[in-house]
Amino acid sequence: MDLLRHLRYFRTVAEEGHVGRAAERLRVAQPSLSQRIQRLERELGVRLFDRNSRGVVLTPAGRVVLAEAGALLAAADRLGAAVAGLRSGATGAIRAAVPPDLGGAAVAAILTGFRDRSPGGTLELRELTTAGQLRELAAGTLDVGVLRHPCAVADLELGPMSYQPLGVLLAAGNPLADSTEIGLADLTGCELVLFPREFAPALYDETLTACARHGCTPAAVHDVPAGDFARALVLSGAAVALMPATAPEPGTVWRPLAGTPLAWRTSTAWPRGADGPAVRAFTETAQDALRRHAGVLAERPGRPLFPRPASEFPL
Repeated sequence: MDLLRHLRYFRTVAEEGHVGRAAERLRVAQPSLSQRIQRLERELGVRLFDRNSRGVVLTPAGRVVLAEAGALLAAADRLGAAVAGLRSGATGAIRAAVPPDLGGAAVAAILTGFRDRSPGGTLELRELTTAGQLRELAAGTLDVGVLRHPCAVADLELGPMSYQPLGVLLAAGNPLADSTEIGLADLTGCELVLFPREFAPALYDETLTACARHGCTPAAVHDVPAGDFARALVLSGAAVALMPATAPEPGTVWRPLAGTPLAWRTSTAWPRGADGPAVRAFTETAQDALRRHAGVLAERPGRPLFPRPASEFPL
């Protein structure tokens, strides 16, 4: 017996005090409704209604069942709403991560955008390097991440690939700062600031290889996380930093690279077969935030750095 359905029918009959009116409200045949009430009475082992010429009246047992049925049906409604929210991505918790150098505006846009898409959901967002995200995705402690490619993605599914052109952050007093754009070869002899190699080994190597292919031979490379020390190196004039477009600190300027020879490839990623509604909502939110606030493009300008697919690059 479908207990919940029978209890809903019972409650409607109790509210109407008449089987015929309840049948009209429920849009079922009156004999069928009477049979369902009788079956519920047999199942519970009590008489729920006294019948009279005007309709039906709850028995003492019927009043007890009605009170308990109300709580049970309310709980069932809440459960149904919660499950529907999970199916649509509007509720539930999701564990996600973004790269450390994504920028405050983009991170804020992801948080607010996900909240708008999933008002009943919870986004547990952290900063993790690409290498750290890959470890946690494999361990099952992360549901979805924003990865820098190339990286090992054999057991992952990917969202659409986006491209983040790199430019140069340099001291305002640097002679190159007078240019509207800078040739990559013009950085030969400069000291470069780049993220630590262990953050994303394949991307680090690819970036420096592309520099060499475009005629840039740096005097040194400083592996420094984005932050105060990296900015201090640039402000001192001792180095320049390769990085996506950013609002420069006082005393620094950011200039694009002529011809856009460098662009980081970025996508969301999640374990294969785990692309639920919340993951899809996060992917859509992240794509929108990156394009609006991190200078990310849907198509890569110019020619790709390498023709090989990202999966061929080991960590």
